[in-house]
Amino acid sequence: MNTLLVIAKEPRPGRVKTRLTPPFTPVEAAALAEEALADTLAVVAATPARRRVLVLDGAPGPWLPPGFDVVPQCAGGLDARLADAFAGCTGPALLIGMDTPQVTPGLLDVDFHDCDAYFGPAEDGGFWALGLARPEPALLRGVPMSTPVTGAVQRERLVAAGLRVRDLPPLRDVDTAADARAVAALAPDGRFAARLAACAPVADRRRASR
Repeated sequence: MNTLLVIAKEPRPGRVKTRLTPPFTPVEAAALAEEALADTLAVVAATPARRRVLVLDGAPGPWLPPGFDVVPQCAGGLDARLADAFAGCTGPALLIGMDTPQVTPGLLDVDFHDCDAYFGPAEDGGFWALGLARPEPALLRGVPMSTPVTGAVQRERLVAAGLRVRDLPPLRDVDTAADARAVAALAPDGRFAARLAACAPVADRRRASR
């Protein structure tokens, strides 16, 4: 693999994981986002690649391990920002987000020998991973983001371009409290699961007081 990309937001209260509030506070939601990002970056760091890039909205913090180039996200919608991330790559590249801390190096160590693209569908209808043997930003521009059909539209865009697409297993994004619990159960030894366990009693007391 030439390049592994992670697109992420700086985990600041009120800017990330707003669908986790309630039951969690904005500070708790940001802490969960930080640990999800930290787990994701640790997995990327453990996956063979010539270059690892964090495409970041915001500023890096102590959660960033060594060995990553940090580049700012461009302005515009998510489709434009994803396209711009690929525009900075030469050779095969695989991009993921910060919402799947259950990801493993085995899922990211892909081989483009007999395909042109990798597509990782998300259970909410989006996608958690997109890999291109020849990065072409136009394949992403104009795809409607954050809809139940985002993944289907993006995959069809790849197929319509004549690319041989290989599918990765579907993964669940962390958007809601139910997602957080389900994902933590899949990766119980990660930093995300530990943070959720610390937050859960507070959230449970808040629900009980209603």
